[in-house]
Amino acid sequence: MNNLLDKILHPADLRKLNPAQLPQLAKELREFIIDIVSTKEGHLGASLGVVELTIALHYLFDTPNDLLVWDVGHQAYGHKILTGRKENFHTNRQFGGIAGFPTRNESNFDAFGVGHSSTSISAALGMAIASNLKGETEKHHIAVIGDASIASGMAFEALNHAGVSSANLLIILNDNAIGIDPAVGALKEYLTKVKTDKRLAAQNNIIKALNFDYSGPIDGHDLPKILEELKRLKTVKGPKFLHVITTKGKGLQKAEEDQVTYHAPGKFDKISGERIKKEKSLYTKYQDVFGQTIVELADKNDKIVGITPAMLTGSSLKLMLEKHPKRTFDVGIAEQHAVTLAAGIATQGLIPFCNIYSTFLQRAYDQVIHDVALQNLPVIFCLDRAGLVGEDGATHHGVFDLAYLRLIPNLIVFAPRNEIELRNILYTAQLGLQNPIAIRYPRGIGNIIDWKQPFKSIEIGKGICLKEGNKTAILSIGTIAKNVSDALDLIENSNEFAHYDMRFVKPLDKNLLHNIFDKHQTIITIEDGTVKGGFGSAILEFSAENNYQNKIKTLGIPDHFIEHGSVTKLQLMLGLNPINLANTFKISS
Repeated sequence: MNNLLDKILHPADLRKLNPAQLPQLAKELREFIIDIVSTKEGHLGASLGVVELTIALHYLFDTPNDLLVWDVGHQAYGHKILTGRKENFHTNRQFGGIAGFPTRNESNFDAFGVGHSSTSISAALGMAIASNLKGETEKHHIAVIGDASIASGMAFEALNHAGVSSANLLIILNDNAIGIDPAVGALKEYLTKVKTDKRLAAQNNIIKALNFDYSGPIDGHDLPKILEELKRLKTVKGPKFLHVITTKGKGLQKAEEDQVTYHAPGKFDKISGERIKKEKSLYTKYQDVFGQTIVELADKNDKIVGITPAMLTGSSLKLMLEKHPKRTFDVGIAEQHAVTLAAGIATQGLIPFCNIYSTFLQRAYDQVIHDVALQNLPVIFCLDRAGLVGEDGATHHGVFDLAYLRLIPNLIVFAPRNEIELRNILYTAQLGLQNPIAIRYPRGIGNIIDWKQPFKSIEIGKGICLKEGNKTAILSIGTIAKNVSDALDLIENSNEFAHYDMRFVKPLDKNLLHNIFDKHQTIITIEDGTVKGGFGSAILEFSAENNYQNKIKTLGIPDHFIEHGSVTKLQLMLGLNPINLANTFKISS
């Protein structure tokens, strides 16, 4: 049998096939995704689940003239392969290669850049409104959104607007009952009922009540049925909603059976699906340091509550769910709600640990300011994935948190340099802080094997000296301290260099800073966050306020978005690796 996928370079080639050939193309597309991801890694299950839907959309709609928006983008691998990126798909998520998510500067088939969830309906509605204003009334606008993403507040806001518009908008709900972790909430339970109760789908329907032309639910792996329904919907004007039932990981048994693990399984055997075991590290991931520590604390303190917006596994808060299910809450993809929920819990004397990835907290910025900090409520924010996160790229690098948090009154901002520091600040935070605190830490493993030391309280606002020196002081914040120490080890005579871990970006240890500025001619700051407005800016402000004349150099993430690639390669590119840092220190001193 001829390989159909070999002949598909763009959707125009796809449209030359007859409908009877499409199931064979679907089989080949799944095999292609599995073949590449098994060795190159990436997001697997979501893309396998929408193969038939992806083919049908590009087959029936005139993309890129018709605008197709994928929510989050985990499921867009098939889309990328069919839209001119098949030959370099093996570079997916690698430094210098194609991005793991749709991005407008990569292809005109990527109508909207994504990476965070629940944006697709708003974006597609905006496109549809613009088309109406330009008189392009025949153009189609499609948003593909998952059942976990549609439960987000932003998606509801867009549905509310779209339902009273005349926009030529098609929303496709890819319902597989899972995001990264299993979907949660009342809407998920409603969708589950709709799948089995046709009367509920036909009559008492939430989407119909919002003025959408609702159809479904239909089998998302039945290509003839999908084609038939999409053809019909192309003739319907106004807001439309198609409910499609799919299986995440479809076509790879292991991925269907363990959908959480196979969301992004790492390397695996493409035939059996068995994951290829990595050599077990002696070190612990920071997320597991958090997860194990909060369980240990919650065992002794029944006031502790854990909250996460759909990141139970990623944050390791699942460990607390297993031990203390009544005090652990996965609120779904709802960062704003998670923050204000934590604020409400704090008003009643409980101790909420709100675990949110650094870039996801950006989505709840007003709630951090208005609902937590303004009321000075002692919410403990645990910001996983701070700094450079690697292959997920610009949408996920947690490089803005120090800058956007340090300007908020009442908020303490802390960055541990290692696992022991993380453990101790978690302990300190639940002892009765009178202020909210943000604790930011990176993705990946640490560098201390025996990190489960007896708890020690950390004095708020207190930095420490890691190495004495007589000329140049290097001030670091967070785990980038390890790179600084390694860099100083590379310098033959490093006696002139002092190294301080400031630990707190807010409040700054001003007593220590006065001592540092008095003793050293040159000050070098280093962070794995943006240099604009971040830790280095705080030190510059301190210097200006106190009329110091020391030479100051700030190192960190430059003022542009950083692409995807391994953290090691990105640090090398940015000059934050030990060898480049050693050279910078010598030149700057």
